[in-house]
Amino acid sequence: MATGTIRYWAAAKAAAHTAEEPYSARTLAEALDAVRERHPGELSRVLLRCSFLVNDEPVGKRPHDAVLLTEGGTVEVLPPFAGG
Repeated sequence: MATGTIRYWAAAKAAAHTAEEPYSARTLAEALDAVRERHPGELSRVLLRCSFLVNDEPVGKRPHDAVLLTEGGTVEVLPPFAGG
């Protein structure tokens, strides 16, 4: 089990009502399951459209249960952004 920080951006931040919070999980899938339990409703819907960075590396299309989290790591939750 690793602990670290989940950071929310834009619509995810608004739906979570916080900019960041801790995680305690082995994989990205476990961390996101915990987030959905803590924040049912809008954030769960926003997460469906988000992309994720784990320790500054894009997750891309990798299965979330295959993305291992590290002690002291960060998960960035990035909703689609408009503009440029």
